[in-house]
Amino acid sequence: MRKLFLLIFVLLMPVLVVSAQDDEQDDQDTMEMPAITWECPEGFEGQTLTVYNWATYIGETTISDFEELCGVDVIYDVYDTNESLIARMRLGNPGYDIAFPSDYAVSIMVNDGLLQPIDLEKIPNFANVAEEWVGLDFDPENQYSVPYLWGSQGIGYNVEAVGEEITSWYQVFEYDGPVAWLNDARGMLSVALNLLGYDPNSTDPDEIQEAADFLLENSDNVIVLAADDGEALLERGEVDIVVEYNGDIFQVMLNCECDDYTYVIPDEGSTVFVDVMVILKDAPNPELAHVFIDYILDPVVNAQIINTTGYASPSNVPLEMGLVDPTLAENPAIYVPEEKLENVWFLQDTGDAEVYYSDAWEALTIFIGE
Repeated sequence: MRKLFLLIFVLLMPVLVVSAQDDEQDDQDTMEMPAITWECPEGFEGQTLTVYNWATYIGETTISDFEELCGVDVIYDVYDTNESLIARMRLGNPGYDIAFPSDYAVSIMVNDGLLQPIDLEKIPNFANVAEEWVGLDFDPENQYSVPYLWGSQGIGYNVEAVGEEITSWYQVFEYDGPVAWLNDARGMLSVALNLLGYDPNSTDPDEIQEAADFLLENSDNVIVLAADDGEALLERGEVDIVVEYNGDIFQVMLNCECDDYTYVIPDEGSTVFVDVMVILKDAPNPELAHVFIDYILDPVVNAQIINTTGYASPSNVPLEMGLVDPTLAENPAIYVPEEKLENVWFLQDTGDAEVYYSDAWEALTIFIGE
């Protein structure tokens, strides 16, 4: 656990607020990227790779560039929660090669035999991953996972509609207007557990149920549990406040070219995460999956993903090469100053207590939005 807690200390700050400016958007629009120099190994022409990822979580040309460089076809599908990914794989892999689960989900998938080992010798660009992101607790030897992007769960809101700066979760719960929460059992219940003074990764069924009851009591203005698309609800004006991931809100802010939206991690804290690349059990093309992972870690490719998604990379090389848009590179909610610290946490595998979370959340969702 030492490395994980050190990572938390190094990466995060008391209140993270993002604001988008017109001149920052201009910088992004005019920024030129160098050509991709990564070379695909020979022998993969005509093959197919099937990718299973989160929505809005890849560069605009990442897939098409890979197809062109390797002469392959990529089938691309999306999921909305770690739990839905795990549930689908437990029924048997329908043909996916690679997926992008979050930290705690890796432990579950390894224990359930849903992943196959990764051969790091086939991924030379693994050397680009910063030391602090190598050998994390959920996969100490990186036997099954390679870091992809990291970020935080917090609050995105319409500044004018809300009319005040949000610094606390209780402002969200007490807000008299349309609100959306993430449809994420672990993420939302961990916030409630923390507010109640419990371990955000509690395995106590009574504490987990109390957290669910707390959320229900504070859900009067929640009109929907968003399946990883809450930023779109905010952008369309259907909600004033949304619990979402920092990168997703940042994309809305850049699209807007205005100061209407902002993102904050409340004073009480929230979850941070690292999503990783894994090769699934019974993957049809594990060799091409290794090639794809190496491609993703190429500095130019990696920078394009960062600049599109608004999430930070565990690789510092794009930053060092000046490839990351200044709007992101200089933003403390994306790349957080080392001297800052916040009461945040990583979600961890809760073992047999997983069912307590899923059952409590399933019961809760019956009443949310009615």
